[in-house]
Amino acid sequence: MTATRRAAIVTGAGTGIGRAVALALVGDGYSVALVGRRSEPLEAVDAEIAATGGSACVVAADVGDPAGAATAAERTREAFGGVDVVVNNAGIGSDKPLLDETLENWDAVLRTNLTSAFLLSQLSMPDLIARRGRVVNVASINGLVAGPGWTSYCVSKAGLIMLARCIANDYGRRGVRANAVCPGWVRTPMGDADMDEVAAREGIDREAAYRLSHESNPLGRPAEPEEVASVVAFLASNAASYINGATIVVDGGTTIVDPTAEPSR
Repeated sequence: MTATRRAAIVTGAGTGIGRAVALALVGDGYSVALVGRRSEPLEAVDAEIAATGGSACVVAADVGDPAGAATAAERTREAFGGVDVVVNNAGIGSDKPLLDETLENWDAVLRTNLTSAFLLSQLSMPDLIARRGRVVNVASINGLVAGPGWTSYCVSKAGLIMLARCIANDYGRRGVRANAVCPGWVRTPMGDADMDEVAAREGIDREAAYRLSHESNPLGRPAEPEEVASVVAFLASNAASYINGATIVVDGGTTIVDPTAEPSR
């Protein structure tokens, strides 16, 4: 075991928001366990971190499975001596309304998006209590507002918000803070894939699809992964020492707009 140092676990760390969060936390002095199902993208992020002089380890595991979550927690302790921050970012999308939803799809989405966060937070909690740690759940604005036909996805993201609140309430007196971050559209591989579907349906290209999807967004564009990662890193820092149980929306203003109102002339 190495000497104890500040350490974070980031799930879904191979691409998109997870990669950006890992790099941001390394920049803040953390060693980071990069967790995900596929080793190749994790290895690429590990190489990026090594090039900056940072410290990371790769854990190829499915944290929606109890054994995979246990592996992630144990490997982090072995590599870095403990766990100070857990960023529950692993997630998959789904676009099925209730009548089209299958139990298999429902189970898969909730297991990946929500059960993984429950398992990893629970397994890391003894360390988080001992080290006055933090949990940050990467939810979505669709944990607050319903997306069209996104039943299991929206429910899983709402669950992440409430899980953060429950942890905050139950363990705040023991030094643990927990918060949720709710991005809107982010320019990630998952976001690009969704925009490609919009583009195919509308007969436009990906960039036009992003513009179409942000017509009512006050900033008129999607977020970059780094813009979400900076909020996650803030919540993991001592600068956010009195923020607990909060839900921070990072959506460029999407959810403040009344979709029934006439546009201003």
